[in-house]
Amino acid sequence: MLNPFAVVGGIVLVVAVLWEVFETIVLPRRVTRHFRLTKLFYRSTWIPYATLAGLRKTRKKRDALLSFYGPLSLLLLLAFWAFGLMLGFALIQYGDGARFSGTLFPSRFGNALYLSGTTLFTLGLGDIAPASPVARVVTVLEAGIGFGFLALVIGYLPVLYQAFSRREANISLLDARAGSPPTAFELLRRHAGMGEYGMDALTEVLRDWERWSAELMESHLSYPALAYFRSQHDNQSWMGSLLAILDVCALSIIGLEGMCQYQARMTFAIARHALVDLSQVFGAPPDGVAPNRLTQEELAEIRRQLGSSGLNLTSGDAADAELIRIRGLYEPYAISLARYLRLELPPWIKRDHAKDNWQTTAWQERSGATDCRSVGLTDEHF
Repeated sequence: MLNPFAVVGGIVLVVAVLWEVFETIVLPRRVTRHFRLTKLFYRSTWIPYATLAGLRKTRKKRDALLSFYGPLSLLLLLAFWAFGLMLGFALIQYGDGARFSGTLFPSRFGNALYLSGTTLFTLGLGDIAPASPVARVVTVLEAGIGFGFLALVIGYLPVLYQAFSRREANISLLDARAGSPPTAFELLRRHAGMGEYGMDALTEVLRDWERWSAELMESHLSYPALAYFRSQHDNQSWMGSLLAILDVCALSIIGLEGMCQYQARMTFAIARHALVDLSQVFGAPPDGVAPNRLTQEELAEIRRQLGSSGLNLTSGDAADAELIRIRGLYEPYAISLARYLRLELPPWIKRDHAKDNWQTTAWQERSGATDCRSVGLTDEHF
């Protein structure tokens, strides 16, 4: 019996899922997008999952649970797309009055759903087969779409993990240069006292991070799911590293002796661009009442310690006012986006003396083996 509502509903569902797959995998290049099933999927699963993870008592346990979300959500998204296609074609088969040879279930819709599933995944068991011209045409169409869908999925996963690997490589390299978690003060201090070579090396770091920020913007706008993938260490994140680089650029722009301001401005521009665009993608507007990350006392401490290391930072009311203005260009976005993604942002200057990640391992913690600090190799040497 013909059911036009089921046919129309099935067609709409199939077209909607195929358009989602096309925009997400084939043409994922837009910051502002209209209503999307994928966006709805992530919004409806991330908030409950993050809330559940927030119930864990320690930060390490919370971060460990949150680290599962990125890969798990990706697999669930693929299953969500596949089920949508299977359901859509089942509604079409059910609504167009198609006849089947062989039945396994008492309801006609159950048989249509089973036929749709075996066709989409190209199983072709043959226990239920289409017996009318319309049903055969729909089955062939679904088989072709299913084959293409599986091919896209197979090609989709390596691209994501390659982008994730490129992102994490620079974050790991920043460990010895800026500490764990990375901070602007540590990055500057470890390059101070080395004369012209230190400033040249720091300029090279900012140049590398200019390209890294551009790649981050391209990959994470194309594949927003990557933002949920967390770094290997719980005291590192792409957001924390990006913010530390922006902090360094802000200090360089207001006046840092021996620093190339041009490179600092170029790195700041692309890093802020990436941050603002990503906050728009995830619906995290800038926080107008964000907490102050840098007090006057901390800024004075940064000036004093950098000065003792031979690196002079411009002082005065004009410089302080300019720094506040520059920070206002990116900090509200970073705080809002980090709050949404449940990521901790690094301070401008660390008060503790925790070891860098490269200085210790889990084996040392278990066995009490000699670490880098006990043999005199510390971050003071870098």
